[in-house]
Amino acid sequence: MKKTVISLVLFLAGQVIIAQNLQLHYDMGKDRKYLTTTVEMFKPDKWGSTFFFIDMDYGSGGTQGVSLGYWEISRGLKFWKSPFELHVEYNGGFGQFKADPTYNQAYQINDSWLFGGNYTWNTADFSKVFTLEAMYKNIRGKNDMSFQVTGVWNLQFLKNKVTLSGFADFWREDNEVGPYGKTKHTNFVFLSEPQFWFNCTEHFSVGSEIELSSNFGGHDGLMVNPTVAGKWKF
Repeated sequence: MKKTVISLVLFLAGQVIIAQNLQLHYDMGKDRKYLTTTVEMFKPDKWGSTFFFIDMDYGSGGTQGVSLGYWEISRGLKFWKSPFELHVEYNGGFGQFKADPTYNQAYQINDSWLFGGNYTWNTADFSKVFTLEAMYKNIRGKNDMSFQVTGVWNLQFLKNKVTLSGFADFWREDNEVGPYGKTKHTNFVFLSEPQFWFNCTEHFSVGSEIELSSNFGGHDGLMVNPTVAGKWKF
């Protein structure tokens, strides 16, 4: 649940616009059935823009309370009038799971730094926006020299009553995926989270997100995990 704000208002940095929202998702994927909250914030200024999101899962892996915490924060730099913007980003997080009835085990999501740029296409009224990002990626303890390509979109229809948004990431990362004892090595990961929202009011929306991934989170091959969700825009 990320990056859905940044494409919508990327070109409005010359105006005082702050986009913030809180999302609550119930994951209906196989063997999941847990809640996730997402907080997003986008704020432009005269030097570019700042964006971050924080994801928290609750009750996955047989645990109670917060079972995963993950955040991304990025800074766009632009000292000129152009669709192109410089981009720097940090990603990181951690999680836990139930190892046996008496204790949990924790793990770290390898944090990473990304540097590159993005280019944005938009209609005159900003009702349809698409941003393409190309970045060098350093993943601590795994890949000193990697890459990531990201597409972000935000499309408004029916006088802003319907919103289609989301992102798609493709990056290089050395991973072992698959069940214990039958793992295989992979070098590439794909993750996309298209969202559909019906905007009931200016602030409240209901909808769904579908996580589409390949070789992500230790899983071998394609996964499809839909959610039902609500969103409040501040």
